[in-house]
Amino acid sequence: MSDLQKTTRQLADLMEEFRLGEAHLAGDDWAVGFRRKPKATAAPLAMAMPVSGEVEPESVQEVAVGPAAPTGVPVSSPMTGIFYSASSPSAPPFAKEGDTVQAGQVVALIEAMKVFNEIVAPTSGIVSKVVAQNGAIVNPGEPLLYIG
Repeated sequence: MSDLQKTTRQLADLMEEFRLGEAHLAGDDWAVGFRRKPKATAAPLAMAMPVSGEVEPESVQEVAVGPAAPTGVPVSSPMTGIFYSASSPSAPPFAKEGDTVQAGQVVALIEAMKVFNEIVAPTSGIVSKVVAQNGAIVNPGEPLLYIG
């Protein structure tokens, strides 16, 4: 069982134990939340007893599971081309998650028609997420990375 599955089960168990109506938990690249289904509204007294005599137990409904959305200012691709995070395969990346960058600093390259185009940071800050994969084709407007 994966760590995320274990954490999800623990969150559901804590919700049951403490009778919580809603619970959320988030990590670096994931988020999970639960919300109980609302109880049915009160029926008139004459209709309050279930016909079958059985009472439906409360259930827990999963609300959201998935990667947390990146935060910060997106640095988008101005053109179609191949994304490179470094100037060569042996060179360190221009910017990686957690790095502090300055406005105007080169953060990536995009190769288009055998020309390498420098992509610069539009603002100063910390790189919160690099979303483009090294060597992948990117299109105009696609976010390459986020600066928070």
